[in-house]
Amino acid sequence: MDDQAPIFAFLARPDTHGIDTPVTRIDTHGAVVFLAGPDAYKVKRAVRYPFLDFSTLEKRHAACLGEMAVNGDNAPGLYLGVVPVTRTAEGLRLGGSGEVVEWAVHLRRFDETQTLDRLKGAGFAEPLLAALATRIRESHDRAPVRTDPAVTEAFAREARSTLEDLRHGARGLPAPQVAAYADAAGDALRAARPLMEARREAGCIRRCHGDLHLRNIVLIDGAPVLFDAIEFNDAIATCDTLYDLAFLLMDLLHHGLRHEACLLLNRMLWGAADGDIVRDVEGLALLPLFLSLRAAIRAKVAFDLAALRGANAEAAEADGRAYFDTARHLLSPDAPPRLVAVGGLSGTGKSTLAARLAPELGAAPGAVHLRSDIERKRLSGCGELDRLPPDAYAPDVTARTYARLRDLAGHALAAGRSVVVDAVHAHPDERAAIAAVARTQGAAFTGLWLEAPADLLRARVEARRNDASDATPEVVDRQERYEIGELAWARLDARLPLPELGRQAAALIRG
Repeated sequence: MDDQAPIFAFLARPDTHGIDTPVTRIDTHGAVVFLAGPDAYKVKRAVRYPFLDFSTLEKRHAACLGEMAVNGDNAPGLYLGVVPVTRTAEGLRLGGSGEVVEWAVHLRRFDETQTLDRLKGAGFAEPLLAALATRIRESHDRAPVRTDPAVTEAFAREARSTLEDLRHGARGLPAPQVAAYADAAGDALRAARPLMEARREAGCIRRCHGDLHLRNIVLIDGAPVLFDAIEFNDAIATCDTLYDLAFLLMDLLHHGLRHEACLLLNRMLWGAADGDIVRDVEGLALLPLFLSLRAAIRAKVAFDLAALRGANAEAAEADGRAYFDTARHLLSPDAPPRLVAVGGLSGTGKSTLAARLAPELGAAPGAVHLRSDIERKRLSGCGELDRLPPDAYAPDVTARTYARLRDLAGHALAAGRSVVVDAVHAHPDERAAIAAVARTQGAAFTGLWLEAPADLLRARVEARRNDASDATPEVVDRQERYEIGELAWARLDARLPLPELGRQAAALIRG
């Protein structure tokens, strides 16, 4: 709307910032960012879209203040304030007391090569994903709850608008293909409405980050920091916490990082409170729709950009087509849910094998991984790495833990998710009970039993660090005396290298 060219030229000059190194300019559809020495300044573009209005100086000022408010808790120390660009007799100034002609968000500059979209080529290790899950849970826990019934309809309306925009704005895609997807997504949206309403009533709809993808997460001092949350439209940022997470899961899947997406999802589930875990597992029935809608939005934005870029539209169109393919693939999973149980004494590597198998099973991003160690500690009100007292391993507590595993497995299968359960399952009745869960849900079942010499198991548990398991060499000695009984599960040699063990296990699951 307004001519911001002189202001952008001013902010792009090194002398404006008192530095003698070049200023880097980054353009997005809604803002221009200037990286100047240790600082960054973000100016809202004077634009108006159906979902965003920065058309006046007052609205841009309000948006800058809003950006500070919604990002402060997620990124403490990164957002430094809102500063004016003023006009004086000597010309434009950054700050000062002259006539305010623009506003900018002032940030502490970080290493832009450390955003996760720039680091994705090497994949992400489990400690980083665990820390990221913690940051996201903390963000969701802080986010204000929205229980007004209107928010569910607002979400559905926004989703329908995206689907209609795709019908009319997808460039280079067969119209029947786009129409078929839009119809299928619309049907899925209507079918999901009762569960979405139930989750709204349970407090799952919150004022979330809203734009949680790889580019908006940065490593600072090695720790993940969420930044650049949506500030310009509360309606878009007000959503189910699973839908907020789905943006990041979709982004990982779109870039071929299914293992990381599966591990992140399970890390989010492992960190859920005891009173929330059943609700969170049941909510996974919404995941295919949520993942698909996130990809559809990225496709729509890419096609919108292609329409604006003229001669430079080819890359944006290619992005749009790729995201549309992702949206179609994620909406209709073609892998029926199944249950895999991984048993064996402590130290056989049940959790390691289960984590390797989970991404390969069922609908994207993979199976729900249920660990007896995690559920025992959740039932005890303890954290993953808290060490439990001996009485937490009494037979009655173990019975409750196994009952919880079976209950969660049933809920996950009912939600359309495959499940991998890892627990010792030393007794025949325990093995029979977990197999019965699969029969009840009409799902295929595979039981895998890992075994290895006792001296190797003792050495493995002795070497464990930063793991949920409390097993010790003495525990292995006790387990060696268990009466395992008749074992119908497939036996696997836990001494094998993990890749070979994983291949053998996958072959048994495929049958």
